[in-house]
Amino acid sequence: MNPALAAARAGLSRGRIEFKQTLTTPRDLISILITTGAFLAVMIWTRHTHVPGTHFSLGTATLVSVLALDVVYYGVVNVGDLIVVEREDGTLLRAKAIPNGMLGYLLGKVVNFSGQIAFVFAIILLTGAFLFTGLAIGSPGSWLTLAWVLMLGLLATLPLGAVLGSLFPSQRSAGPWWLLLLTGLTAISGIFYPITHLPEFLQWTGQAFPLYWLGLGMRSALLPNAMAAVEVSHSWRHLATFGVLSAWAVAGLLLAPVVLRRMARRESGSNVAARREKVMRGV
Repeated sequence: MNPALAAARAGLSRGRIEFKQTLTTPRDLISILITTGAFLAVMIWTRHTHVPGTHFSLGTATLVSVLALDVVYYGVVNVGDLIVVEREDGTLLRAKAIPNGMLGYLLGKVVNFSGQIAFVFAIILLTGAFLFTGLAIGSPGSWLTLAWVLMLGLLATLPLGAVLGSLFPSQRSAGPWWLLLLTGLTAISGIFYPITHLPEFLQWTGQAFPLYWLGLGMRSALLPNAMAAVEVSHSWRHLATFGVLSAWAVAGLLLAPVVLRRMARRESGSNVAARREKVMRGV
């Protein structure tokens, strides 16, 4: 069998195993449920508040936008943080020693976190169908739009998480930056409030990143067409959404393998041992 194909099959199998372990490990499962539950609590609290200028529930609009936030959280922050951890504990070094091991490693992470995102989506949408009004989930067109936005969102965020994770020297140094990144992008991307109510320079800044376009795509799939009135240009801008997310996906897919290979070349047993000794001295 072709070595690259064998590595890809091993990576897909590893990803399925890691996802299964996530759902059967109480600590990991509880963490997912607590995070998702906290978001749902905020949305339930605001479901009787209206989006400014409309009679539509702010909670329902936020429910849909949070789907985009989940993609970025799992695809960028969690993937990046896990790469930092597995570089420190020697997992990346072991993957490097296998022919095409980095390909299998990366595919495993894609499968694992794609499964986690799908699991969270299912929880939020099932809860939303029972507790929120106004979701446009009855037409095949809604699900088709959701599918291509989610697929492009995964391609745009998962490689980005791998790239950013390779830049941090340790998990301790990465933590504050992840929090700053996620908080800052959320504030300027129209997740909890329409972006059109922000100053114009923040609107332009938010539109430079994939989180805004993911949120816009999710809203276009799952909210009534009338809600486009509160968006930039009063339109869902499907073509622009496709173009921006595709550009981020292409850039990430080109950059991530190069960065990961370079990071793997710098890894050695002595580096892993030195990091462990440093951690033990800190403890």
